[in-house]
Amino acid sequence: MTDLKKDLYDVTIMGSGPAGLTAAIYTARANLEPVVFEGSQPGGQLTITTDVENFPGFSDGIMGPDLMNEMREQALRFGAEAHMASIAKVDLSERPFTVTLEDGTEYKTKTFVIASGARARLLGLDSESRLMGRGVSTCATCDGFFFRDQELAIVGGGDSAMEEAVFLTKFASKVTVIHRREELRASQIMQDRAFNNDKIEFLWNREVVEVLGNEDDGVTGLKLMNNETEDVEDFDVDGLFIAIGHIPNTEIFKGKLKMNDHGYIMTEPDSSRTSVPGVFAVGDVQDWTYRQAITAAGSGCKGAIDAERYLEEAHDIEKHRTEEWD
Repeated sequence: MTDLKKDLYDVTIMGSGPAGLTAAIYTARANLEPVVFEGSQPGGQLTITTDVENFPGFSDGIMGPDLMNEMREQALRFGAEAHMASIAKVDLSERPFTVTLEDGTEYKTKTFVIASGARARLLGLDSESRLMGRGVSTCATCDGFFFRDQELAIVGGGDSAMEEAVFLTKFASKVTVIHRREELRASQIMQDRAFNNDKIEFLWNREVVEVLGNEDDGVTGLKLMNNETEDVEDFDVDGLFIAIGHIPNTEIFKGKLKMNDHGYIMTEPDSSRTSVPGVFAVGDVQDWTYRQAITAAGSGCKGAIDAERYLEEAHDIEKHRTEEWD
């Protein structure tokens, strides 16, 4: 069983990426003594990222795990409580909310900040996982800069794939779009942008069956299968970008919070407030547009301030135990 310090918390934060840890820093500095559950991947997606060069404040860049460790230590220094545990379910039907961890530990919380993030859809290959961050990437905006004058491949056929392919041409000498069908599902305007770009080529009816390379040299090529003939061919490339969508980590909130058709939690405009008062969503769990560490951190700040104001409106920071919470 998880050894919690309290039976009732002011703030619970689910997730320990940039959004969750920023929310922890702000709520801890507000003397709200938040509890953070780090989940199965403490630090979020940045822990599988090598160099982070677009997070303000680090002129020489910083390793993804190092950045997340610094944010975690900052939150702990101000009084946040953190556990390497996962939340199994949350009862949002009455306040205070009841939280149950995977090991069966149960406690109550007055506010709940969801920062569980989203995970990129992957191809499911062992070689893909092994070379993630070493030539395989799920974020062109994050990693395109590292592939200047190199030949890249991108898997996908939707708007995001075309947008990332066009973006990668700012750095790469050539970008090859690999698609398992013989036509794209992207909008016409995005297709036109890709087709009209001299640096972009297309391979139709192809599927990546193996990523070639090693941890020292990175990606050196791909094995592609023609899904019409089942022939397998080697394809030389310096990097592989996966752009087949993201899956928000919101499964335990289905039927409890308002979501869009893709499972992202809906929040009020210019706010982290969800459809349930006292519950706030921050970071990639509610952001299907930007998905950057810095925007996630910014929304974590908003979630912390929204949670603090919610408690203030309940006169709970001063009184701590009001009739509403008893």
